[in-house]
Amino acid sequence: MFRARTLYTALSLLLAAGCVPASTSPAPRTDERRALRQAIDSMLAAPDVRHARWGVLIVDPERGDTLYSRDAGKLFVPASNQKILTSAVSLDALGPAHRFRTVLAGGAVRNGTLESDLVVIGRGDPSASDHVSGDAMIPLRAIADTVARSGITRIAGMVVAGGDAFPDQAAGFGWQLEDFEYPYGAVVDELLFNEGFSRLHVRGGASAGAPVRVTTAPAATYPRVRNLAMTVARGAGPDSVARLDAAKDSATWEIVLSGTIPAGDSAVIDVTHRDPRAAWVAALREALVARGIAVGDSSRPVTALDTLYVHESPPLEQILPFFMKPSQNQIGEMLFKGVALARTDTGTARVARRLFGERLREWGAEGDGFLVYDGSGLSRRDMVSPETIVRVLDAMRRGPYFQAYYDAFPVAGVDGTLRTRMRGTVGEANVRGKTGTLGNVRSLSGYVTTAGGQLLLYSILCNNYLVSTDYVSRVQDSIAVRVARLRGIAPVRPALIGGSGH
Repeated sequence: MFRARTLYTALSLLLAAGCVPASTSPAPRTDERRALRQAIDSMLAAPDVRHARWGVLIVDPERGDTLYSRDAGKLFVPASNQKILTSAVSLDALGPAHRFRTVLAGGAVRNGTLESDLVVIGRGDPSASDHVSGDAMIPLRAIADTVARSGITRIAGMVVAGGDAFPDQAAGFGWQLEDFEYPYGAVVDELLFNEGFSRLHVRGGASAGAPVRVTTAPAATYPRVRNLAMTVARGAGPDSVARLDAAKDSATWEIVLSGTIPAGDSAVIDVTHRDPRAAWVAALREALVARGIAVGDSSRPVTALDTLYVHESPPLEQILPFFMKPSQNQIGEMLFKGVALARTDTGTARVARRLFGERLREWGAEGDGFLVYDGSGLSRRDMVSPETIVRVLDAMRRGPYFQAYYDAFPVAGVDGTLRTRMRGTVGEANVRGKTGTLGNVRSLSGYVTTAGGQLLLYSILCNNYLVSTDYVSRVQDSIAVRVARLRGIAPVRPALIGGSGH
């Protein structure tokens, strides 16, 4: 225990000080390089983390110079560092101005009545969510407004999903079963409402035995809830808090709410959507009815569909920050399959894997430097080397869409998953990095602007550690801060990105 606390304290001091010794004058540039390598070596050799697998690569791309490398060509589980690849390939394939289109179609319209079902054909728009739109219902209300302005006051049939743009499995390959019940593991389809989950707002009655009230959001009519929960008198200890369970009924697809809640108490429960398309369709039906458009209860299919309206998402460059900064998994899966759909008209993970592999190799990644199975990094089948990540970072730096890419990264001490990290150090606002976390996996990769004004690339991947994730994060932060402290690095030799030595 003493050793672990001592190391933890040492890391805290290194982070606060920028990981460099105090000095009254700037160190020579060769000394800076040597100090950088010695500092990183020392941190990675600490007893509590030396048995972990570390992959580190720090590069000065303008000079083609590798400043530090440790097992940079080896494969690691990246967790959400996979999103670095997904956002890069998506921007490259689609362009920052790309908008995802959702088509509404139907049969004839006579005297204000659509004499058929209203058919919704999705193409992978991830933006109907509270995070992207402020309220996931806003885009659907906008669609309802457009339908009303077209003169339609009644839909004789139902609102139904049409097409099958994403025909393969709704979950990512290699996802774990227990993840499916949490918002970060929600399944996706070409129509996706609120990133695949809803919230149950539960409020206990005024006294024991009084009815429990349940409302759903962002849609008020989805999912359906069978409320079996009971209000109990507020007690002490465990009896002072809600003890609720929300389970899916496999026969009816209802959410069955059970358990107890103290009188006057409230709770919020997240529940994932089993059928993403059904959730989207239900939300649109709600928006249409609220707009005064009557919707039928039985299907009225039609063979010849006419396009009634095409809804467009915000441009991709505006969606990317909502993907990268909070590390949002479902947007990653939509982009992953969306690239395949846009390039081949077949939105499957298998096609996406092929297209991603082709582009990564074109950017200089070795064929054995990555395995791509999903777009979010939730799959433990994903594998990537620090070398591959840095190749991608450099390709985007040199490409036409760098600003949109760079702006999407979390900023240390400012926003996203780095908002509380590196505050009060030279890394604050100067380190941009994508985080990644799974069990015994912690990643941090991105861009650093140094004290000398250089833009450096870095990737720090750690697998199989036994200490706390917070401890590993502090090691990674200390390295990033140490890099941000650099004032001037002269190249020792020309080197390709990803040199194998230190």
